[in-house]
Amino acid sequence: MAAIELAGVTKRYGDVTALHDLDLQVQSGEIYGFLGPNGAGKSTTIDVLLDFVRPTSGTATVLGHDVNEESLAIRQRIGVLPEGFHVYERLTARQHLEFAIESKGADDDPDALLERVGIPDAADRKAGGFSKGMQQRLALAIALVGDPELLILDEPSTGLDPNGAREMREIITEEADRGATVFFSSHILEQVEAVCDRVGILQAGELVAEDTIRGLREAAGTGSSLTVTVAELTPEIVEAVEDVPGVSSVDTDRDTLTVDAEDASKTDILDAVEAAGGEVTDFATREASLDDVFAAYTDEEVTA
Repeated sequence: MAAIELAGVTKRYGDVTALHDLDLQVQSGEIYGFLGPNGAGKSTTIDVLLDFVRPTSGTATVLGHDVNEESLAIRQRIGVLPEGFHVYERLTARQHLEFAIESKGADDDPDALLERVGIPDAADRKAGGFSKGMQQRLALAIALVGDPELLILDEPSTGLDPNGAREMREIITEEADRGATVFFSSHILEQVEAVCDRVGILQAGELVAEDTIRGLREAAGTGSSLTVTVAELTPEIVEAVEDVPGVSSVDTDRDTLTVDAEDASKTDILDAVEAAGGEVTDFATREASLDDVFAAYTDEEVTA
């Protein structure tokens, strides 16, 4: 069953089309990464799912409920970490969680939730004095109230240091392991690559690519590169490597070749070097990163 389903969703703001005929399915139990440059429509998509905005046309369902007609039923079954979460400055962390627990009719232990997100000592501190990272951890704790069937996380690593980002990834994985679906948008592509089952890339309000990380690499033709160091580099070696089927380019630097290959195997390239009289002294493979894939689909450089 699809935990999230958008069918033909279009959202216009005056003359601006934020989403254009968007079809999207996220299956129950998967971790789905939602990527796109600024202005691509990611936040609008999440706002549609949460019934913060109504689509101009098309339909959206979450956990089998229509987002416009059954938003209250949806909210009881999901957890949300919104981008730009704001705390109630006069309330303590525990009071934030007690309010969320009461609102959901849940029986969670506030202290256990704060322990899980790494701020147990902040339980009785007023949230107005929290750092951005602590606020983000508190927001995650609130999202986890009631063991939600679906987590919607908008830029969940904002304000977190590397340790906090790692802990966030661990919690996302733990939630998926217990059966929850996780849908999150992020500009930090390493986070997405580390935990996601599938990734969708949004560009100008349209889903331009959707697949596993490996599938996206293959479809984008970003392939991988192989760096080969030889005892002595000759023109014959370079020519032999260039002739290997699947090799798209060969760059040289002293006694090192950097070979971009979409389909060629590492073994074929090394065999070609040796057949041309080369003695391989070292080699290393670099697979295209998610940054490379993202740039291939969006024509944009990626910044964290």
